[in-house]
Amino acid sequence: MTNQDDSLNHAMIEFYEKLSSWETAVVKDKGFSLPQVHTVEILGLNGPMRMKELAQKIGITTGTLTVQIDKMVDAGLVIRVPHTNDRRSILIELTDSGYDMFSEHDKLHSQLTQDLTAKFSDEERAQLLNFFERINKEF
Repeated sequence: MTNQDDSLNHAMIEFYEKLSSWETAVVKDKGFSLPQVHTVEILGLNGPMRMKELAQKIGITTGTLTVQIDKMVDAGLVIRVPHTNDRRSILIELTDSGYDMFSEHDKLHSQLTQDLTAKFSDEERAQLLNFFERINKEF
C-alpha cells in the first residue's frame, strides 16, 4: 500500500465517522433509531418496496427488518400493503408522517451537502459526484 493509498483510506474512514456522528446527532432528539431513519430515507427515494429488497438495501436480514418495520408501523411511519401483481408479496410504504420525516431529513442532508461543498467549483462538484457514483457502483 502506498502513502497515497494510506492517506485515502484514512480520509475515507474519517469522513465516514464524521458523517455517522452528524447522522446520530440529527436523529438523537427525534425519538427514532438511525436504522429507522435510514429505512425512511430508502423508501422516500425508491418508493414502496418488498421486504426482501428493502432488507438488501439496508444490509440486514428480513427477520431483523420485520422487527424494525413492526415498530415503524406502530409509530405511524410505514404501512404494509398487498402487492398488486403478486398476492404473496407485501410492500412497505411510507405514510404521510413517514414522508414528512423523509422530507425533513432530506433537507438536512441537502444543507449539509451545500455546506461541505460551498467552496468547491462547479467542476469540482461534478467530479465529486462522479467519484461517489463510481464508488457506489462498487458496493
